[in-house]
Amino acid sequence: MAISTKVSAFIERASWIRKMFEEGTRLKAIHGDDNVFDFTLGNPSTEPPEAFNKALLQLASHPQPGMHRYMNNAGYPETREAVARHLSRTASSPVEARHIVMTCGAGGALNVALKTILDPGDEVLILAPYFVEYIFYVDNHGGTTRSVATRKDSFQLDIDAIEAAIGPRTRAIIINSPNNPTGVIYPAADLQALGNMLARKERESGRTLFVLSDEPYARLAYDDATVPCIFEHIRNAVIITSHSKDLALPGERIGYLAANPAMDDVQQFIEGAVFCNRVLGFVNAPAMMQRLVAGLQEESVDIADYQVKRDMLFEHLTRLGFRTVKPQGGFYLFPESPIEDDVAFTRMALEHRVLVVPGQGFGAPGYFRIAYCIPMQTIEASLPAWEKIARDAGL
Repeated sequence: MAISTKVSAFIERASWIRKMFEEGTRLKAIHGDDNVFDFTLGNPSTEPPEAFNKALLQLASHPQPGMHRYMNNAGYPETREAVARHLSRTASSPVEARHIVMTCGAGGALNVALKTILDPGDEVLILAPYFVEYIFYVDNHGGTTRSVATRKDSFQLDIDAIEAAIGPRTRAIIINSPNNPTGVIYPAADLQALGNMLARKERESGRTLFVLSDEPYARLAYDDATVPCIFEHIRNAVIITSHSKDLALPGERIGYLAANPAMDDVQQFIEGAVFCNRVLGFVNAPAMMQRLVAGLQEESVDIADYQVKRDMLFEHLTRLGFRTVKPQGGFYLFPESPIEDDVAFTRMALEHRVLVVPGQGFGAPGYFRIAYCIPMQTIEASLPAWEKIARDAGL
C-alpha cells in the first residue's frame, strides 16, 4: 500500500460527503446540472458583500509597498486590532490584539489550538452530531476523541453526559454553535452551566480544561437569535472562526483564533499558538486577505437569503412528514431518516437525483444532512422530487 493504513482508514471514514459529491458529478454528466439537486456541500453559492469587492479593488489599485511579504506569525497588528474591537462588543472584558492569532481559516485555527494544548494521549470530547474532521484534527496532534451525544429531542448540550465523559486525560471539548449539521444555537444558560461544571472539574483535578468554540456560522442566525459570547461563560475558552461563511470566502482560507482574556496563563497560550502557527507550516494567514478583512469586521452576507431557503425547505419537508429541528443558524437541516437505515435512505433519494449526506458521516446514524446554501432555483426545482422521496419512504 502506497499510503499508511491509518490514513487509508481515515479516508474511508470521512468519505460520505466526498462519495455523494462524486455521485452528483456523475449524475450531472448524464442528466444535466439543472436536473440534479445536490445538497451535499456547505460551499456557499452566494457572493461576498459588495464592501469586499470595493476593498479588493482599492487594494489592487493602490498597492502598498511590502504588502505581500512575511509579517509577524500572529498576523498584522491592525487586523488583530480590528478583530479584537469586534469581539469586545459582546465580551464584558476587553479583547486586545494580543489575544488574537490570524489563521488559515477555522481548520487552521483548530489545528493550531489543538497542537498548542495537547500532549500525546490527551483526549478531546466532541459532541455528536459533529463535523467529522474534528476526529482527524485531534489525531494530527497525538490526541484521541470521545464522542458525547447531545439531547436527542433538541440536539442541545447534555451537561450530565459531558461531565460523565470527562476522564483523567481529558484536555478539551470542541463545541460548534450554530451547529453543523443541526443548525442549533447553544443558549447562554447552557453555556454557563457547562462553564460552572468545567470550573468545578478543574478544581477537583488541578488540570485546565479548554473549550474550543468553533463559530464560523456565528453571524448566520435567524429570527433575531443571537450567539452568546463564549467568553462570558467559560474562562478557558478559545473562539475558532473564519470568514468562509459570513463573508462567503471559503476559498480564501482566512480566519482567526481568539483567547479569552480571562484564561489561565493566556499569554503563554498565545505564545504557543503563534509558534504552532509557524511550525505547522501555515506560517501566517494570507497577507492580502488579512488586509481586506480588517475593514470588514462588521460586514456580512445577507442572511435573509438563507432564511428564505431555510423556511421553504423546512415548511415543505415537515408538511410531507419529515421530522427535523428547525435551524436557528447556519445553513443546514438535519432531519430524521424516515427509514431506519440512513444510508439506504440516501440511496432512495439518489433515485430521484437528490443528493444528501447520511447522518453516519456526522456520528449520528438515523439522520441525514441537507446543505441549503445552494441556488434558490435548485431548491425550488427539487420540491417535486422531495414529494416522491416522501412517498417512497412511506410518509
